[in-house]
Amino acid sequence: MLLVALSPVAALAQGGADPSQVGIDEYDDVVTVNIRYNNEPVEGARVVLSGGGFEAEAVTSDRGQARIGVPTTDPYEVLVDEESLPEGVTVTGDNPLTVSYGSQFFQPANFFLGEGERETTSFLDQFVERLINGLNFGLMLALASIGLSLIFGTTGLTNFAHAEMVTLGAIVALVFGVDLGWPIWLAILLAVVLSGAFGWLIDAGIWRPLRRRGIGLVQMMILTIGFSLALRYVFQFFIGGGTSQLPGAGGTKHQILGPIRLSTIDMVSMGLSLVVLLAVAYWLLRTRTGKATRAVADNRPLAAASGIDVEGVTRIVWVAGAALAGLSGVLWAYFRPGIKWDMGMQILLLIFAAVVLGGLGTAFGALLGALIIGILVEVSTLWIPSDIKYVGALGVLIIILLVRPQGLLGRTARIG
Repeated sequence: MLLVALSPVAALAQGGADPSQVGIDEYDDVVTVNIRYNNEPVEGARVVLSGGGFEAEAVTSDRGQARIGVPTTDPYEVLVDEESLPEGVTVTGDNPLTVSYGSQFFQPANFFLGEGERETTSFLDQFVERLINGLNFGLMLALASIGLSLIFGTTGLTNFAHAEMVTLGAIVALVFGVDLGWPIWLAILLAVVLSGAFGWLIDAGIWRPLRRRGIGLVQMMILTIGFSLALRYVFQFFIGGGTSQLPGAGGTKHQILGPIRLSTIDMVSMGLSLVVLLAVAYWLLRTRTGKATRAVADNRPLAAASGIDVEGVTRIVWVAGAALAGLSGVLWAYFRPGIKWDMGMQILLLIFAAVVLGGLGTAFGALLGALIIGILVEVSTLWIPSDIKYVGALGVLIIILLVRPQGLLGRTARIG
């Protein structure tokens, strides 16, 4: 018999190199997994825990134990990778099992082992499931990437503080939707509006005066790094270092088609992202302001000489970029799930990778790049541990800069 007992305990600081201790220094609740066969601990067994958009995996130690930190007390699915079990040993009962949080702890889940052929999910089913998750992640990532790309295109500024704009949207939704108890749809709307207002404020108070004084882009980029650090620790001061949840986070996944399983939050997130992205595309292609934005991004001096209010367009871009980042932060809080003071920084590399892959300064390139990065990150977990799945974005950055520095939809430009 293979016994897997799960219960939350207070998180203790552990070394990140131990594969049997995953996420326990990040989350307050920790799932403890004990695996034994014939009353002996099973070492090296791979355990995958998932639920509500959260996924983590661990490998049992020589004591047959693994501990995985979890962000919520929602139900989770616990899967034992039968390929990692001793030869000829398989799980005869349900695998995975759903575990639920009781009054004080997760109810134990028991896996029974026996000899026989292993029934595993086919590679194609796993690929399709991760592909859909990657598409969902890519759409959410595209919202933040388009905002960053528009800001770079119109001003030439590489804004490292864009990560904190993502975090700000989630925090505003948390304050209004949880602390004040407002309806979550209204809290999300306010998060988008106040994020856009924050974009207007920092452009009017910081970036526009610096542009007028002729401050170089390198100096301004360094300032964005300092601004990012300052905002991050301001967030930590006000919301603390723990993880908070938005209403409705997690939830049961529904069987949609074949291996495709999505929660209600996943479906709403994908639908909302698509609607907003289509609205942004219409704005850029059909409206006068959108066409002026593309003109400024293409050639700022020529646009100014043509009579376009370049500073007005720049202000609009800062508002739109910050609002998109705020919405992305809310969706990221649901996808992750959870809100932390540094949550935006966790995907900043992915945002930059998407922008560089698609082409600096091109909104549609950022969309394409974000979809590719999102799918790559999720599908890569078929071959690599989920804890290091974001490393692939760094590989994409290196390759695209070596092979096609202008990006997929970008144009070559002469410098100097």
